[in-house]
Amino acid sequence: MEVLTWIANNIFGVPAFLLGIIVLMGLMLQKKTVSQTVSGVFKAMIGFLIINAGAGIITGALNIFQPLWAEVFGLKAADLGEFMGQTAFNVKFGSAVTLAMFLGFLINVLLARFTRFKYIYLTGHMMFWTTTIFAGIIVEAVGAENVSNVKLIAFLSIFMGLYWTFQPALVQPFMRKVTGGNTIALGHTSAIVAILSALLGKIFGNKANDTEKIKLPKGLEFLRDSNVITALTMGVLFFVGAVIISFKRTAGSEELIAQAAGQNFPMYSIIQSFTFAGGIAVVLLGVKMFISEIVPAFNGIAKKVVPGAIPALDAPVVFTFAPNAVIIGFLGAFAGALIWLVVIGNTVAYVFVPTMIVLFFHGATAGVFGNSTGGVRGALIGGFVTATIVAWGQYIMVHFLNATTIPDTAMWAADSDMFVLGPIVKALALLLF
Repeated sequence: MEVLTWIANNIFGVPAFLLGIIVLMGLMLQKKTVSQTVSGVFKAMIGFLIINAGAGIITGALNIFQPLWAEVFGLKAADLGEFMGQTAFNVKFGSAVTLAMFLGFLINVLLARFTRFKYIYLTGHMMFWTTTIFAGIIVEAVGAENVSNVKLIAFLSIFMGLYWTFQPALVQPFMRKVTGGNTIALGHTSAIVAILSALLGKIFGNKANDTEKIKLPKGLEFLRDSNVITALTMGVLFFVGAVIISFKRTAGSEELIAQAAGQNFPMYSIIQSFTFAGGIAVVLLGVKMFISEIVPAFNGIAKKVVPGAIPALDAPVVFTFAPNAVIIGFLGAFAGALIWLVVIGNTVAYVFVPTMIVLFFHGATAGVFGNSTGGVRGALIGGFVTATIVAWGQYIMVHFLNATTIPDTAMWAADSDMFVLGPIVKALALLLF
């Protein structure tokens, strides 16, 4: 048990190691040379870590963006009451979570080997957070004192193994429209918004108005560069919020302005928007590097271990197929978040925390899928659908599914698929535990 827990914590709990091992297996099965194998493994791991580095840059910029707009609307953090919190939860249930993640991955591999669902889920960080959130729901449902670790591990292992196998399978028909092929799948908790966006885009959108075919005047051709349009879009949002903040005299606004360390706050905010754009560029670089190694390496596993295996990968793998849709989807999600901030606050008296990390990655993914069937309108609809699920899902998750365990974590690490599957997990826990 201790050996398995160590493996779960130090290998399957570290996505770069997990992916490096997968690439190593694939290249060895193809009998590649030592030089090719070492190069492939290292490039795949470096590419994945570049993605993480880019995500970290994005997170740093959004950590300014989120409180900036919260202050614009005069929002305050919600009182969550008494709860365990992530640190205490990890002490008591962390080993069960990591072991369940390890066993769930093995179930995913076995299902891929012996069924027609050949998808192997490789988004390690989402594997961890999804398992953690669902564990929190189970503990909340039956009470910490009544939870059997054996039952918890068994339930989560089976549930996660099934989810990691069938989630990519459900998205794949729509994924093929995005990528034009069947070599990779989406392994991410934005699956529900991806599917809904594609369906709604087909009904309400217009594929002829593809986001990537937007015609610009000659003097505005620079907007065809995804890096430029990202910086411009975020620059406007940062700048407008910063100008409003500069005229407020609240404690929150003063605290935000102080972060500029004497620099003019609107000018400081523009730098943050360019930092955000730089983070996106880094993520896309990592994706290209990572994909160029993982897909060929997977041929070895596909041919020798899991015939026809398809890697299910993180959300940014779709960003390069429709860069304009990424921004349009996020804008739709951002606009939706602002609307739900007001609506939810004035209906159920919950202060929705619009986590921009989730809104960006899920809204961008939804934008790409919405565009694949409905063009610009489909991308915008996808973003708004994302905001709707995230806003109401957060309210339900924090108040009814994770209230006494890890609501703090659920406010930033829980997202689309978790919100939709959460009530099902709770119902099953009440039935089986």
